[in-house]
Amino acid sequence: MKSGSAQETRAIGERLAGHLKPGDVVLLEGYLGAGKSELARGMARGLGIQGAVPSPSFTILNAYDEGRIPLYHFDWYRIEDPAEIYEMGMEEQLCGDGVALIEWSEKARECLPERLLKITIVPLDETTRDITFEPFGGFEFEENWVQ
Repeated sequence: MKSGSAQETRAIGERLAGHLKPGDVVLLEGYLGAGKSELARGMARGLGIQGAVPSPSFTILNAYDEGRIPLYHFDWYRIEDPAEIYEMGMEEQLCGDGVALIEWSEKARECLPERLLKITIVPLDETTRDITFEPFGGFEFEENWVQ
């Protein structure tokens, strides 16, 4: 799928959120500035979260419970050892009562469940993004949600 602007990327996230359910784990992959945070903001809006949705770069986890289901937005960029995930008790939010949205998941791959949706965002130019969706481990993915 292609996105031609930050607004389109947010709209894609918002549409996708309408198809997510408790226990879903979504990985957002891409370089700094690729559009991961814009997609995350759209997903938050799609779940009914109204306030600001900043990147959890310094807090590692931002939790939102005011939507139709909770959203646990992780940023593992600053994780140095996967054991930190367990030490902070974050495994409870993975596959729990809400959607776990994880940026920089490669920092702690061993903490991830088998069932997840991987979204890769690749900048093609200043505004255009190529967004790829890959379900793993039996993740139920409605391919036609885009229409």
